[in-house]
Amino acid sequence: MFDFPEALRIHAGDYVADFVNWLKTTLGFVFDAIGNFVLHLLLYIQDFLLWLPWWSFIIIVFLIGWWLRTFGLGLLFAAMLFLIGTFNLWDHMMLTLAIVLTSVIIAVIIGIPVGILMATWKTIEMIMKPILDFMQTMPSFVYLIPAILLFSLGVVPAIFATLIYCAPPVIRLTSLAINGVSKEMVEAAQSFGSSRWQLLMKVQLPQAMPTIMTGVNQTTMMALAMVVIASMVGAEGLGMDVLQAINHIRIGDGFEAGISIVFLAIIIDRLTIGIANRFTTQK
Repeated sequence: MFDFPEALRIHAGDYVADFVNWLKTTLGFVFDAIGNFVLHLLLYIQDFLLWLPWWSFIIIVFLIGWWLRTFGLGLLFAAMLFLIGTFNLWDHMMLTLAIVLTSVIIAVIIGIPVGILMATWKTIEMIMKPILDFMQTMPSFVYLIPAILLFSLGVVPAIFATLIYCAPPVIRLTSLAINGVSKEMVEAAQSFGSSRWQLLMKVQLPQAMPTIMTGVNQTTMMALAMVVIASMVGAEGLGMDVLQAINHIRIGDGFEAGISIVFLAIIIDRLTIGIANRFTTQK
């Protein structure tokens, strides 16, 4: 009487599973190609980061922090990185950074054009908005399921799940920024005979760049927030250290890995905000 009738049960999950299996069977070669591309991009970035001597990386971050923000912040970033090194987590930090950078690069390459299309055509905006809502409200653990089914275990499904989770901010803010360019400026450019491409490249994108960089900042932070979840499908780095510390109740190791992720997040956040401020100043 009080239980919901079993006869009305809809097995929606079965249809989704069948669809994913169909994708894997029919378009398996496409996912293999995507997986190889992502893996090669990750390995190039990872090899470069690991090739850099630790002291040179600290100096580079210090100089960038000084240039973008202040001398004191540059020094603070260098101290944070040095502290991560003293935890014996330098290589793991670089692996984490490689995963984050790979995810953000792909998100920006896909997200900015999609955001421009949303701002240009209302039909695309109507289609994309519910998809972006879905991507942002779905629990991040759920993304691991199709990622494992399509790409098996390893770092590629980790990047795929991270990409779905972190891409919406850059898409939304790119669309918002393009729509926010003053109409008078757009009409003035059109009155001088600018083509749609010239209008976009010489007026709209330069004006929208500070907001777009804010979207890149949000995308980067969300990618970093996925490192622990991504480690559940085999992504190595600081997230794996946190996961292993939880599994074996090693409080000290978990603290060192966790605080290293926090340091990395602070450095990336402040540097990307500094880049966005530079664009605002130039504007």
